[in-house]
Amino acid sequence: MKRRMTWIAACLMTAAFLCLCCLNAGMAEDVYVENEWNFVDQSMDVSQGIPANASGVLDRIKRKGVLRVAMEPYFVPQEFIDPSKEGQEQYVGADVELAKLIAERMGVRLEIVPMEFTQVLPSLTEDQCDLTISAVVFTPGRASSYAMSKGYYFPDRSASTAFVIREEDRDKITSIEDLRDKTLVAQTNSLQEALASSHVYNYKEFRRVSSVQAVYEALKQGKADAGVVDMETAETYVRNNPDAGLIVAEGLRFKMEDYFLGDRVVAKKGELQLMYFVNGVIDEVVDGKYEQWINDAQKRADELGL
Repeated sequence: MKRRMTWIAACLMTAAFLCLCCLNAGMAEDVYVENEWNFVDQSMDVSQGIPANASGVLDRIKRKGVLRVAMEPYFVPQEFIDPSKEGQEQYVGADVELAKLIAERMGVRLEIVPMEFTQVLPSLTEDQCDLTISAVVFTPGRASSYAMSKGYYFPDRSASTAFVIREEDRDKITSIEDLRDKTLVAQTNSLQEALASSHVYNYKEFRRVSSVQAVYEALKQGKADAGVVDMETAETYVRNNPDAGLIVAEGLRFKMEDYFLGDRVVAKKGELQLMYFVNGVIDEVVDGKYEQWINDAQKRADELGL
């Protein structure tokens, strides 16, 4: 009897040890981390949808059956409004396609939440949305305040930030020194604002506005002399709005540092499991699918004259 009890005790101890090992293995799988730049660069397998152990915002998305994505729908070709469509279908562009794919992989309905760019990030902490997908690029400040995905769009950004000026000032503004007595304008909290602030030291005034469209309006109305805008967006606007009297200034362009590269999906700080899922979807589109979406969206924007 004593030998039998010893054998049972040994079995129980072994079973307990195996359970502990399994538990530790499961816990190890559930560890989600940011890299040294404070953004998430690792992924999870999304082929089976939202995992059973979903927590935080990812669990809420699963329970409610809807993914709410905030974006400013005035940034061609990533996100814009197609007036020929109605309701949620009016929001089109490459970022909209990415949002659709994320919702599809989650097995939930997508809801686009339009708002000004200055609100797309704060809306996360106020629980007005679950993700922000709005051509948001990495900055150390944003990464310290929000959870950011790996980059999903890497255009040729060797001169991605440019100055837009009035055509009449073509020969008056050709260098940084020419901005000494000029009023600058940029979208609040944009990378362009940050780059201009770090590269231009002498100017008359620096105005911050709520959107890229407001930058162009300030220039056309004579409220500013030079607007700092994403190069791709600036070229699209100037090409499609020849009567606006605006041009991209030659010689006034900034090269982006490597750690700024790539548009990113953003979530509330700490939602790393959600970012692992998003990165799993991003892995599907970085080999050409997103670029095709960009090309298709640009064609449509040109047809609409945006």
